[in-house]
Amino acid sequence: MKYLRIGRPGFETPVALHEGKYYDLSGPIGDIDGEFLSRGGIRTTAGFPEIDIAGERVAPPIARPGAIVCIGMNYAAHCAESGAEPPAEPVVFYKHPNTIVGPYDEVEIPRGSTRTDWEVELGVVFAKRASYLESEEAALDCIAGFLVADDVSEREFQIERSGGQFSKGKACPTFTPLGPWLVTPDEVADPQDLHLWSKVNGEARQDSSSGDMIFSVARIIHHMSQFMAFDPGDLLLTGTPEGVALSGRFPYLKAGDVVEVGIDGLGATANPTVQA
Repeated sequence: MKYLRIGRPGFETPVALHEGKYYDLSGPIGDIDGEFLSRGGIRTTAGFPEIDIAGERVAPPIARPGAIVCIGMNYAAHCAESGAEPPAEPVVFYKHPNTIVGPYDEVEIPRGSTRTDWEVELGVVFAKRASYLESEEAALDCIAGFLVADDVSEREFQIERSGGQFSKGKACPTFTPLGPWLVTPDEVADPQDLHLWSKVNGEARQDSSSGDMIFSVARIIHHMSQFMAFDPGDLLLTGTPEGVALSGRFPYLKAGDVVEVGIDGLGATANPTVQA
């Protein structure tokens, strides 16, 4: 099953995409949020009306989560291009939930920014509370679904003006495009065997596999559950592969650019950039 949301901000309609058809889940469902996901979503589209979404805004596929927990430096090649040693334990930072936008919405270049960057990432959304998990198998059982994310980053804010943490460069408005779908685990054979890619103005940037992660999805969730609790509806971003502007190989983003990020089987985003 694939879940998505359509409509203008604040008035989104939850939708299911199943076997090429779209179904309106509004009414008894409410929204694609922690409560809905903790109930296991839906098992069948029977009884839900089919709808045409042509011309509708595609919104973020999940309602605003309680937390966005992010893992930094989780691909060895990205560590190398950033001039950093691979970490011994997962590097963690947070993004504000109000940074989330849809897969085709505008992304704002912050005022004073000259180093705004892109990062394709595999996102994980929770269906169960994850706290003090006993195993990596238990960690996988907490997953409601997977999605495509662009962890947009301002590198000067993140590094030179960080004060010792990443969040200044990660939490600017519109810095977390998501979508177009939340894809349930039964449609993802192996989260460590997914092709990730990004483009800027149609030119290739990142081209990698989630198999290159230093810490797997299951290991991240199990490890982090020893330090914090994930709630249903929370979002985990699992790191980005090499091929970002921070490497020095590509120019940073400017207003008028279009950033595409995608993961095979999970869809892609295409966000135009504008000046804040």
